[in-house]
Amino acid sequence: MKATRLFPLLRLSLPALLIAALLLLAAFPEQVCPYDPYAQNLALSLQGPGGEHLLGTDRYGRDLLSRIIMGSQASIYAALLLVSITSLGGTLIGLWAGLSGGWMDTLLMRFADTCLAFPGLVLALAVAAVTGGGMVNAVLALAAISWPKYARLARSQALSLKGREFVLAARLSGTGPLMLALRHILPNAAGPIIITAMLDIGTMMMELAGLSFLGLGAKPPVAEWGSMMSVGRSMLQTSPWTVLAPGAAIFLTVALFNLFGDGVRDYFDVKSRKR
Repeated sequence: MKATRLFPLLRLSLPALLIAALLLLAAFPEQVCPYDPYAQNLALSLQGPGGEHLLGTDRYGRDLLSRIIMGSQASIYAALLLVSITSLGGTLIGLWAGLSGGWMDTLLMRFADTCLAFPGLVLALAVAAVTGGGMVNAVLALAAISWPKYARLARSQALSLKGREFVLAARLSGTGPLMLALRHILPNAAGPIIITAMLDIGTMMMELAGLSFLGLGAKPPVAEWGSMMSVGRSMLQTSPWTVLAPGAAIFLTVALFNLFGDGVRDYFDVKSRKR
């Protein structure tokens, strides 16, 4: 393997291993938590980091390390679910618009433009508030405003590919529109869509944490990083670890997914240059 392709692969491998470990931790938090993340003990309220509680305790005496480990399940997997929904839904809409053309293309893209015209987080706040909050409604609210970028990307890829020789040959051989999109257009358009999705995970994680911080996402006592920061924000000056610990968890996780996204982009760029 040449060095031009080896270096992006190495950049991709380390974040991938760390993310795999993080996903495994988030999948089985009960087996890793040193204490019950929901057990209250007011006698241990707001203990500083160190000793038996490495990251300290919150106002209810709950171990912060255990709550951060438990909160990784909601924070990480909700973001992955959100990116999966938006990337899949937006891609299918974009392929449909690009291959259909005509009035259908115009209708779908003008609807996407309308969604993009509103400030994303403001629209998500409105949708989440109308639906009553909660983690599921927060995911749906962000999905409702995040799909257009995938739709426009998939449409542009479909428009550039549908005039290629292999697509025309498939049409002449009698391939239907659905199989044409799935077997010929989507595999060749997947690279930019995957890169966008990987780079979007960190953004979605922060936006979900933002909705939870504002009370429109996860509801207490559910352990979720944004909600934990919201509960502890009134004690930032007296007990800063109650906010800094979940904030550091968000920062490190988002940075890790962004590094992985950069590695995926570099790897696909090298592959495209070698064609």
